[in-house]
Amino acid sequence: MQTCRRKHDEGGEAVVTEAEFSATGVRIERWARSLTRAGQVIVKDGRVALLTSYGREIDSAPVGVVSAGRPWLAGADSAVARFNGTRYRLTMGQRDHGRDRAGPSHRFLEALRSAGARLD
Repeated sequence: MQTCRRKHDEGGEAVVTEAEFSATGVRIERWARSLTRAGQVIVKDGRVALLTSYGREIDSAPVGVVSAGRPWLAGADSAVARFNGTRYRLTMGQRDHGRDRAGPSHRFLEALRSAGARLD
């Protein structure tokens, strides 16, 4: 997981140097409809964004209104996120064949938890 690191410049202003979480190659589905097979999920500056493989925004919301969790029947590489009532299934790590507990979906949920999102 990439963490948000803040440093202060000469004027005392906080500057964000890197994203809190970013994953590419994510399959994003809304119910049974596939929106992209190679999308991107970003948690940055208090917002969560879902992007297509071309960088077009599918949906975004402040971290505080996003709820997320792991479906109990799905594999370790899946997560479900709700943005303002719209449910998305995110399948991460399709190219990463290691199915360990610290995979991308686990790091995504940890990034949301540390940013203040509601986890199911």
